[in-house]
Amino acid sequence: MCAMDATKLTPGQRAYEEKRARKAGMSLNAWMRDKEKRAEAEAAPAAAPKAERKPGFFSRLLERANKPL
Repeated sequence: MCAMDATKLTPGQRAYEEKRARKAGMSLNAWMRDKEKRAEAEAAPAAAPKAERKPGFFSRLLERANKPL
């Protein structure tokens, strides 16, 4: 089942989600499934590894300072 199950919402949250589902022309369960899919789709690209950055100014400066003459 969804991580955002409609039965686990507080009454206020449920009313809010019902209002949004009604505005989108969907049932509450369909709205919650769609919301979960959108959340998973947004999280997937964020899980990609980031490219390694080149060392900054102070890192390069400290590296040069620690090298022998």
